[in-house]
Amino acid sequence: MDYEVQRFTRQCAATGRQLQAGETFYSVLVAEGMQIRRLDYSAESWQGPPPKAIAWWKSQVPGKPNPRLHWAPNDVLLDYFEQLESEPSEWDRRYILALLLLRRRVLRLEDSLQNDQGQEVLLLQCPRRQTQYRVLVVPPNPNRALQIQQDLTALLCSGMGQEKEHPET
Repeated sequence: MDYEVQRFTRQCAATGRQLQAGETFYSVLVAEGMQIRRLDYSAESWQGPPPKAIAWWKSQVPGKPNPRLHWAPNDVLLDYFEQLESEPSEWDRRYILALLLLRRRVLRLEDSLQNDQGQEVLLLQCPRRQTQYRVLVVPPNPNRALQIQQDLTALLCSGMGQEKEHPET
């Protein structure tokens, strides 16, 4: 036998109040003849499951979904990546960006070598530009990694409400 159960209404069955994002609530399924009815209760209105309850559970009202991040186009990411090569103080940022480009499959790992100073160097291929890059492996410390991540997100992403308005020229 199939039962059709209504969806979450975001409204407390006891008070009629709208339940807010992140708020704890209780849901209960109650048998009413051949029907199954779902009732949702705010935490302060919940007094336990009613006598005819089939099931009940505790949950939280979902929030608004996070806006999806949209990275800058791959060519913009590659331009920035190439620009960072001439700035030794930013090689840790370039390394992190290289990992992002590898993950996005813009770059391919061809090999891992050691330079004359014994440092690891990634040999990366960009099919899009038919270019090979050498990237010094410079893992940043955790604080710097977080800062680089935040900077790259602010600079190269949209969809986080951080878009800056640009005056028309």
